[in-house]
Amino acid sequence: MLDKLIQIKDLRQFWKDEARDFTPWLSEEENLMQLADTLNIDINFIERESSVGGFNADILAEDNEGNKIIIENQLEDTDHDHLGKIITYASGKDAKYIVWIVKKARDEHRQAVEWLNQHTDNGLFFFLVEIELWTIGNSRPAPRFNIVVRPNDWVKEEKAAKAYSKQEEQLLSFWRGFNDFADQNSTFQQYFKTRKPQSRHSYDISIGTGVCHIFILVTTRKKEITVGLYFRQKDRQSYFTLKDKKDICEKLIKGKLHWREAKKDSKLFVLNQFDIDDPSSWDESYEWIINHLQPLKKCAELVGN
Repeated sequence: MLDKLIQIKDLRQFWKDEARDFTPWLSEEENLMQLADTLNIDINFIERESSVGGFNADILAEDNEGNKIIIENQLEDTDHDHLGKIITYASGKDAKYIVWIVKKARDEHRQAVEWLNQHTDNGLFFFLVEIELWTIGNSRPAPRFNIVVRPNDWVKEEKAAKAYSKQEEQLLSFWRGFNDFADQNSTFQQYFKTRKPQSRHSYDISIGTGVCHIFILVTTRKKEITVGLYFRQKDRQSYFTLKDKKDICEKLIKGKLHWREAKKDSKLFVLNQFDIDDPSSWDESYEWIINHLQPLKKCAELVGN
């Protein structure tokens, strides 16, 4: 027997206050990843309440290329005050992406955001997104992001992006296969969630902490595959805390870990030989990846111990 989806109309039943409840919730890596998958952009958290003159943007983030992302939250219908804020924040932070998340988008504000997308240059993109909460039976509430307005050329660009090169098609096929493999793995399903596959060399997995996340990297030129923990520059101290526990980490991994520090990020990882041109080896690589995920998650938990 199937159950019914029930929408929670009053978001404040779950998030009493935007600043104290909703923004901290959205700042968590797992929830930002859900938003990132909806918008089809990478979102890496930088800080909450980011100062812009006499105002504070709810969330400041960036994509993998370092382009700034402003996220402004509103647990009510859109209003003129927040419309003015997103324009102020876009200018003050020199942002590329502006994401306005609301309970309900009024027609006049939807039209205003569409106008902004029509009359700003190609280096600035506005999203208007509605947040919903749903339950099934007695389940806990589940969030859903719905895009109301996206940049004018976004659909066109997404379609153009589908004209993949041979290598991009391979990568997309590989990550789709990984998702299928992971969906059949009980250990993965218990601790992790798949994300939308893309035609990239890398794939990120949230582990429920803002300090780091798991990354998987396919290097076609060197014919290698890597899985490890990725720390942004602001979390460098956590990386070094973990490096001081190198011996414990390698016991958990049951192998040698590689440690890399760079100006913008730091990472620790294991690597294996892998030839993406040999699809018969893909399942073996999927299993190798998944076997390292739980030990890496346990390594990350050592940061707080």
